[in-house]
Amino acid sequence: MSITFIIVFVLLRRMAWKPILGALKDREKSIQDALDSAEKAKEEMAALKSSNEAILLEARNERDKLLKEARETKESIVGEAKAAAQKEADKIMQNARENIQGEKAAAMDELKNQVAKLSIEIAEKIIRTELSTDEKQKALVNTLLDEVNLN
Repeated sequence: MSITFIIVFVLLRRMAWKPILGALKDREKSIQDALDSAEKAKEEMAALKSSNEAILLEARNERDKLLKEARETKESIVGEAKAAAQKEADKIMQNARENIQGEKAAAMDELKNQVAKLSIEIAEKIIRTELSTDEKQKALVNTLLDEVNLN
């Protein structure tokens, strides 16, 4: 039985042991390769994550910069519009003042003309009343001559 065991042991060692050990070594190598690949993938993922964070930070900074520029542009446009509106309002107010002054001067001239016309009409009516008779006319002429002689 010992001899049979030794023969079976030798046959197994030559025929089965080497292929089993070879298969185990191949399996160990493939597992190690898979672990190495997983480690490499993990490192690449960490690098990608870091790269993504840098890209996100850069994108946020660019967004903030664009928003700041947009605010500045908006404020500039609003300021220019306010200045233009104020300038136009001042121009309109100045034109209105000039128109009011012109209308006031025209109204004053018209009023003066009407007052002068009324004064002449009143003076004319008074003179007609005062000089309606010959005696009144002679009395006025004598009064005027006396005043001229005194001066």
